Amino acid sequence: MNSWWDLGEWSGNTGKDLSTHSIECPFCSERGNFDTEHHVEKKQPNGNKVLNFDTLKCGNCASYVMVFWSAGHRLHSYKVLPWPLNKLEKYPEYWPEAVGRYWLQAKRNLKDGNWDAAALMARSSLQVSLREQKAKGNNLKQEIDHLAAEGILPKIIQEWAHNVRELGNDSAHPKPDQPATPPEDAKDIVGFMDYLFEYLYTLPKQIQEYRARKNS
Repeated sequence: MNSWWDLGEWSGNTGKDLSTHSIECPFCSERGNFDTEHHVEKKQPNGNKVLNFDTLKCGNCASYVMVFWSAGHRLHSYKVLPWPLNKLEKYPEYWPEAVGRYWLQAKRNLKDGNWDAAALMARSSLQVSLREQKAKGNNLKQEIDHLAAEGILPKIIQEWAHNVRELGNDSAHPKPDQPATPPEDAKDIVGFMDYLFEYLYTLPKQIQEYRARKNS
């Protein structure tokens, strides 16, 4: 497609009218449940093509979606703003299963704004990953220090891990009168989790693949 005027000319959905059945709400994931709140047309100068600008309202969560669409030869095609973010369905296959399972739950809870649950799952994923690396100790602090002493974790990761451990302690050991986990703390814990797994699993995997390519 070289121009927006080509939208819907050679590929798209059947019919010359916008079909919302396949449009997914980026906020609640409801599909095809929209009412048109506003419609504007832009006609092509010296031509017959029409570009349409629709504002749709989700019938489930009442959020708004902008749809830019046009019809061609018995087809129509569209672009949606905002678009649904990628759903987390799986973790890298080379990660340990337990590590990935907790990671998925942490990421999904963070996306949904469940800050306590996100912090708890991230902390659990962190501890499982350390134990998968043969960490020894009676608690998470000792396990972090053991892997640092073995040279598996560098100093900066060790210090950062202790900060994250302290942020996640309340979620892991709740008390009746404790405050809720702040969003910033939950995001920091999940962010560290991502960096740690990049260091423990993704980077070694990339190095292994690089060496295999060089040897072949």
